[in-house]
Amino acid sequence: MPNIDVCFSPELLHLYDLKGKAVVAVDILRATSTMVTAFAEGAANIFPVMELEECRAFAGQGCLTAAERNGIKAEGFDLGNSPFGYMGGNVKGRNIAITTTNGTRAIRMSEEAKEIVIGAFLNLQAVADHLAELGLDVLVVCAGWKGQFNLEDTLFAGALAERLQDTFSSESDSTLAASYLYQTAKTDIVSFLRQSSHVRRLEHLEIHKDIEFCLRHDVYDVLPVWRHDRLLDLRFKEVES
Repeated sequence: MPNIDVCFSPELLHLYDLKGKAVVAVDILRATSTMVTAFAEGAANIFPVMELEECRAFAGQGCLTAAERNGIKAEGFDLGNSPFGYMGGNVKGRNIAITTTNGTRAIRMSEEAKEIVIGAFLNLQAVADHLAELGLDVLVVCAGWKGQFNLEDTLFAGALAERLQDTFSSESDSTLAASYLYQTAKTDIVSFLRQSSHVRRLEHLEIHKDIEFCLRHDVYDVLPVWRHDRLLDLRFKEVES
């Protein structure tokens, strides 16, 4: 039986052997939720990068560029990090290069894994189904906040562990803690997270609707995965082929 484990921050990744494993990279507020939304809205490919200048250079290749630092859209880029900015048809068929404070870093630091899946509450069941099909040991890599633990990504890890409890084993205290937190929070996650540091940080930016949207479960049946140098929607590619 495969195992599911949780890494609370990319800064702890050096403690894990990623080879042969499936990583689920998660940044609920808001990078991975935004990427899932972008694919649901028809984006072709997403190039997650770490640095602003690297992202900006993709404009010369015809990509939309998206950048966020400290919760705010970076100046001079097409898009920020709100899922609502990717709705309405403006990303359909387009390639997007994106850099964010936490989420894109978690993805790129996980490249040694056999599979990298982009997770959010928005596509929770699609992620769980894919992992069950793969049958690999799983490590949920929480993006956190600037290397530190955060609550919302940990709650996702607990939710995913719940969905996989019949087919995956769990032996680590980190998975146990994430599961307990999710069981406590799941009846009203918005209220549970209201006092969390990142929710308070984002609420100061007056983006309440982003928070509520990103905490919705199973809105989209999309499956962003890392392939070579980019993310693509595996469900769309399967239908296409």
